[in-house]
Amino acid sequence: IYLTVNDTGVTRRLTADPASDLEPKISPDLTRVVFTSKRTGNYELFRINVDGSGLVQLTNHGATDSAATWSPDGSRIAFQSNRNGNDDLFVMNADGSGLGQLTTNLDYDGEPAWSPDGSQIAFVSRRTPGNQTYYLYVMNADGNGQRLLSSLPYSSRPAWSYAGKRLLFD
Repeated sequence: IYLTVNDTGVTRRLTADPASDLEPKISPDLTRVVFTSKRTGNYELFRINVDGSGLVQLTNHGATDSAATWSPDGSRIAFQSNRNGNDDLFVMNADGSGLGQLTTNLDYDGEPAWSPDGSQIAFVSRRTPGNQTYYLYVMNADGNGQRLLSSLPYSSRPAWSYAGKRLLFD
């Protein structure tokens, strides 16, 4: 994983492990990066400072943990994991403590995206096992109030507008 500073053009290598390091997301305060890595043999979540110091393994479950995203205040991280047999959404504190499960769907919940005010999380869901159609959902940040937001099939990669009144997806 590399970090480039736009105003100086300086690029710094943050990770150098031969395993796959991917899906980097920078914290809202621009001091830390959360990312997915296969350096332990399976995909887990790690955090590193933007200067390349302070590497911390956040998850260690033996499942595939991925798609991590920071809460707007940088205190929590939402992510998807198949630790219970299928992909569901989880949340933890930025230091890896306080793990909580947000969804318990029978098939796929993934690609979490926090609203700008931190009160909601948009995500992609496939609610019928075997059906390959994904839809856009939103829920409260504690996992309650899950609701279908768009009936357009094959939704992915939700992204909130800065004001939090609109959601983009493809």
